[in-house]
Amino acid sequence: MTSADEQYLAVAEAAWRWVLDQVRWDDGPWVPVSVTVPAATEPGWDRDGLHSGVGGIAHVLAEIRLARPWTAEERRLADGIADRVRAGIPTQTDCTYFDGLVSTIGVLVALRAAGADAAVARLAALAEPDGWPQTVLKGPKYLPGARINDVTLGTAGVLLGALWAHRHDVTEAVDLAEHAAAVLMAEGENESTGTNWRMVSPRFGSSTGDAQMPNFSHGVAGIATALALAGADLDRPDLTSAARSGAEHLVSLGDSDGQGFVVPRYLPRDFNDQDEVTYTWCHGATGTSLLFLALERAGVEEVSHLAPLSWHGRCLHSVRTSGIPARLRPGFWDNDGRCCGTAGVGDAFLDSWQRAGRDQDLEFARRLADTLVERAVREGQHAYWRFIEHHASEPLLPPGVGWMQGAAGIAAFLFRVGRIVRDGRDAEAAPRMDNWWAVPE
Repeated sequence: MTSADEQYLAVAEAAWRWVLDQVRWDDGPWVPVSVTVPAATEPGWDRDGLHSGVGGIAHVLAEIRLARPWTAEERRLADGIADRVRAGIPTQTDCTYFDGLVSTIGVLVALRAAGADAAVARLAALAEPDGWPQTVLKGPKYLPGARINDVTLGTAGVLLGALWAHRHDVTEAVDLAEHAAAVLMAEGENESTGTNWRMVSPRFGSSTGDAQMPNFSHGVAGIATALALAGADLDRPDLTSAARSGAEHLVSLGDSDGQGFVVPRYLPRDFNDQDEVTYTWCHGATGTSLLFLALERAGVEEVSHLAPLSWHGRCLHSVRTSGIPARLRPGFWDNDGRCCGTAGVGDAFLDSWQRAGRDQDLEFARRLADTLVERAVREGQHAYWRFIEHHASEPLLPPGVGWMQGAAGIAAFLFRVGRIVRDGRDAEAAPRMDNWWAVPE
């Protein structure tokens, strides 16, 4: 009879084999965003990025390295990814965590490859007094030169990347971090409840009536997280204080009834027909929980009369009792990926168990892993997953390949949970730019 760890690792290997079989080579490796009919024949603009490109594959390789030695095929792929992203640094103008130079820092660190210092230097060269150029938001709504503040596309992401590079001995990263922090401090909006940061500040053309996304990926939760980490690593109490003020404002936006804590994915709450609250890494309590761990690390004693770890526990309680990973109704939990679904939530609960040792965290992470095993589409030696878009005429989406929205990211979670079930709480973790403060050192 197959043990639980063997089952997790077997599905992980099958999913990884499927990902490897999607790798194409054209001036370096690339993968399609999803496997469609007809198949993609050319790489997309984001071919090197963390989100859906080969950059994200580097983070799977970092996890696999903790489970077993790399094969010759995997070593060739790792070298190809490193060579590809390193070669692009001198001309790269995308500065984001999802697809640009910040992604490149994470990729090269994950592969233990040289070049993070060059990515930091390029970010420093592209820096302007009020931030970094971006190509995501354009007119007529946004003014020329509009800046993004958030952690995935904007200045807070540059700050996270600089801190990560500094922790890996890139000394020039301190100046980059200081500049990013100064930009964020200037963009904060003082509210009666604390400090708010929007994805785009109103002075760049966003209306005060526009929807805000206050959770980790595009809002105040992620920005305050980056500032808290900078406050600790740069010995800047003013940044820590600003992060705490952001957390105070965030708490005022959410629901802390009972033992939980959730913040709406959009403000105003009725922005669209999606559920008001979700539980994901990007827009839900899973990602928002990271803020309170960062505040704890920075030495903050309380936020709105509770310790940061109490707020962190409330976030996880809300996720555990939400009903996920069941698909309770159309649109409730139709995604099993890292950014917006089951694998990302499971990884955060493994972080929590390895750090604090609460059995309920491991139990929940294993329930999520069991669901991923059940939902895997198996074809011979392959496994993959298909998510659902309930608004579409054909709701079953083609299988995704990459880190944030595909089999690669899910496989990494299953590799990790398999190792933890086998080796226990002391199993080595693979820290990343987006979670290093949440895993035991």
